[in-house]
Amino acid sequence: MKIALAQQNYHIGNFEENTRKIIQGINRAKEQGADLVVFSELCVCGYPPGDFLEFNDFINKCYEAVDNIKIHADTIGVIIGSPAINSRKEGKDHFNAAFLLYEKEIKAEIHKTLLPNYDVFDEYRYFEPAYEWNVMEFKGKKLAVTICEDIWNMGDNPLYRITPMEQLMPYKPDVMINISASPYNYAQDIVRNSIVKAHTVKYKLPMLYCNTVGSQTEIVFDGGSLVYDINGNKIKEMKYFEEDFQLFDLDTLSKKSGSSQVPSFGGDLGEVAFFSAAEVSAGIDTIQYLTDEKNMDEIYHALTLGIRDYFTKMGFTKAILGASGGIDSAVTQALAVEALGKENVRAILMPSQYSSSHSVTDAELLSKNLDNPYDIIPIKNIYEEFLAELKPIFKDLPFSIAEENIQSRARGNLLMAIANKFGYILLNTSNKSELATGYGTLYGDMAGGLSVLGDVYKTQVFALAKYINKKKELIPPNVITKPPSAELRPNQKDSDSLPEYDTLDRVLYEYIELRHGPKEIIEKGFDKALVHRVLKLVNTNEYKRNQFCPIIRISCKAFGIGRRVPIVGKYLS
Repeated sequence: MKIALAQQNYHIGNFEENTRKIIQGINRAKEQGADLVVFSELCVCGYPPGDFLEFNDFINKCYEAVDNIKIHADTIGVIIGSPAINSRKEGKDHFNAAFLLYEKEIKAEIHKTLLPNYDVFDEYRYFEPAYEWNVMEFKGKKLAVTICEDIWNMGDNPLYRITPMEQLMPYKPDVMINISASPYNYAQDIVRNSIVKAHTVKYKLPMLYCNTVGSQTEIVFDGGSLVYDINGNKIKEMKYFEEDFQLFDLDTLSKKSGSSQVPSFGGDLGEVAFFSAAEVSAGIDTIQYLTDEKNMDEIYHALTLGIRDYFTKMGFTKAILGASGGIDSAVTQALAVEALGKENVRAILMPSQYSSSHSVTDAELLSKNLDNPYDIIPIKNIYEEFLAELKPIFKDLPFSIAEENIQSRARGNLLMAIANKFGYILLNTSNKSELATGYGTLYGDMAGGLSVLGDVYKTQVFALAKYINKKKELIPPNVITKPPSAELRPNQKDSDSLPEYDTLDRVLYEYIELRHGPKEIIEKGFDKALVHRVLKLVNTNEYKRNQFCPIIRISCKAFGIGRRVPIVGKYLS
């Protein structure tokens, strides 16, 4: 039996386009002589559909799309993902389902058992877990079809009480097929490989794992679909961050060899059968891990895909951003030019009397290197008009954060005015270190329609700049080497308000990604006063992040929909 994997980029609720892509994939599989073609989780409607699932019209359109697709499943088997109605009165109204289409009919339907309800996932809000487990029979083969999370219940501390493959093994399946919508983070490829390989070793069956690709607002799906044979050998790792299509022979995948090996990924991680995200992240040099070249390459492609898909799927074409001459705006600008094209990214330089001359020249040089349009709008006069109007209220009180933030908000107003006038979308340039500690101005430099670097620590931003410059020097060297500064008062540096970023980012990573408390972090050698100060900054600035724009997610714990903490809370604040 020949099985094709169609790794595609879908658009939530765009039934016409999703159906067209799926039919295109079916036709391609037919041309290549496939017996069966496999698509990804909820491919019919796009993942994650969220509260759209609460509309009957949305569910009806899913079924209409399945009806349109099955007409093309005449001489070929097709496995697709779509919501399915729960006919029982008890429980949620719908299942997260996989359909086997063949001979223009729905031949089989299975339901997802393990419904993730953590981080960016909220499936138990909408779906009912499977009541029963069966293999799909097709052309004399028994297919153990599972859906994404169904294969993730492994390790020493499983999250669920039921493991679907254990329920399917009594039926003596011939192959494991998993349809997935597994988001990217910079440890996920290691985790996915380990879990797929662990299944082939444990159950002595080949596995074909089809993941989706593309970005849906905050969440980036990186593809990287996998095929492992019965001996635990990786046969294929499909493309990352782009669509792909591959054909495999099940008979070849099912040939046994003399021995099987457990996964080995080297380094301090050792040789184990399954790596969790926490195991990948723990016990390593944080900064080295976050900034190594492999991660930078992945993050670069994840961010450009995130920008491109956000604009394409929303129907936007042009971006605008404030160019300060600093590292954050420079990296954002370079990423945007790569994602959208140089002619579609407009930089606005807005120097004040506190801006250094090299900041302006650095920002100009960057735009010249990237060949994108830019404008210079000094804000000195605007700023002084604000101060003049406020003088009766401010009186002679000393200069403070109020005067600093007026500059930032004046810039935000200018950017939004130009965006409104010409139909631009404002790209925010704040990084994760700043967002974590509240080092930003609401309605000023925190304004934007999409945050490009909001899940990228400052140390990673510097590493990204060096990665971007590796092929060609686009970002001026001075931007990378000069001390970071908001330039809102004379001789200001970020280090006046925050710990050095090498130290700050290590503490933030321990707290945000690894969820370690103050005692655990201090025991790792960090200064007690510094740890308490940093954690307090994080927790007391939740109100700012709650008003922030969508952030492209590249870590295992990003600010936004995947991190839910109270605004009004006393813990560590």
